[in-house]
Amino acid sequence: MDFIHLGRSGLRVSRLCLGTMNFGPLTAPADAHAIMDRAHELGINFFDTANRYGGAQSPPGQVAGNDQSHAGWTEEIIGDWFAAGGGRRERTVLATKLYGAMGDWPNQDRLSALNIRRACEASLRRLRTDYIDVYQMHHVDRDTPWDEIWQAMEVLVSQGKILYVGSSNFAGWHIAQACGTAAARNFFGLVSEQSIYNLMTRQIELEVLPAARSFGVGVIPWSPLQGGMLGGVLRQQRDGRRRLADRAREAVERHREQIEAYESLCEEIGEQPGSVALAWLLHQDGVTGPIIGPRTLGQLEDAQRAVSLSLDGKVLERLDTIFPGYRPAPEHYAW
Repeated sequence: MDFIHLGRSGLRVSRLCLGTMNFGPLTAPADAHAIMDRAHELGINFFDTANRYGGAQSPPGQVAGNDQSHAGWTEEIIGDWFAAGGGRRERTVLATKLYGAMGDWPNQDRLSALNIRRACEASLRRLRTDYIDVYQMHHVDRDTPWDEIWQAMEVLVSQGKILYVGSSNFAGWHIAQACGTAAARNFFGLVSEQSIYNLMTRQIELEVLPAARSFGVGVIPWSPLQGGMLGGVLRQQRDGRRRLADRAREAVERHREQIEAYESLCEEIGEQPGSVALAWLLHQDGVTGPIIGPRTLGQLEDAQRAVSLSLDGKVLERLDTIFPGYRPAPEHYAW
């Protein structure tokens, strides 16, 4: 496994980040523990989770959970794995997130100083650890002043409960605003940004990537396979290995020409589509490493090929032809 500094920090993380959103609802705790053990064996030291993971997926501001699942379950699964010892916590760079509602009472969501404090304490209890390596804002909070947010984060750093702060789903100007106000307080500010980024969804190339590079913020792409559409979906359908729900089928049909061209290119170079999609991200300037979300050990094993896969200039050009990207703003739309 290759390692890279997370943004401008001295923290070294693996080029693949283990996403845990499936742990609980889709991957049983015992299987999740096996996946995390195998990730360490493969050299993956960077794990990502969130306080909301483990419950039924619901929009921000609505409480997740039912009798079988609940928000926080994924953190509890990771905490049980840490508690098994064997250096599991010490070898893990742990990132979790806050923002979404963890209850139906005021101040149980978003980024007020009160919720930041309470959410951090709750995550620490569930994770069965005394510190979080990277504490991430899952979304921008337009109603809370940055001075309030940074003051709360500074307190957590001084208490040793968090080491670094990251963001997720920020616009480029949010990154600039956050970093500028942190610098005015002589605080380190953002070290990472999680954004949706893949061959089919490249809007962050306009402003988010340039802003992240300028401020020394590492980019951690989520949904690197666009919900499976870049993982060989047409081949899987032909082989009878995958059935698509209505929305997924509509999305595939809408992009069928591109996906067919992409899968043909992957077959031509003798590589699996999922490996090529992940490797392409690793070739992009400013990208720390994509978040992979394996439901099984097999899916984890398949992802490893991307780290050693080098795509030459001609292949990269053909990928840009199939899935056109963006130049940085304003040059993309102006002189």
